[in-house]
Amino acid sequence: MLPDRVFYPLAALLAVALIALASVYPQGQGARSPKPFGHATWMETRPKKPPPAAKVVAPSDKAQLKGPY
Repeated sequence: MLPDRVFYPLAALLAVALIALASVYPQGQGARSPKPFGHATWMETRPKKPPPAAKVVAPSDKAQLKGPY
């Protein structure tokens, strides 16, 4: 069995290492990670599409309201 004198410092070192890794790996939040861990996100790999052009409606195509207004 592993003595407590060795286990607890190793467990603390592992916890610090995991916290450090989590601080430099923000990929899940949409931010780009630093060099050794980072890769292009889905949004960065897709070309941006222009917004669709607004359809011009002729006055004759508009709904004709019936009534005094």
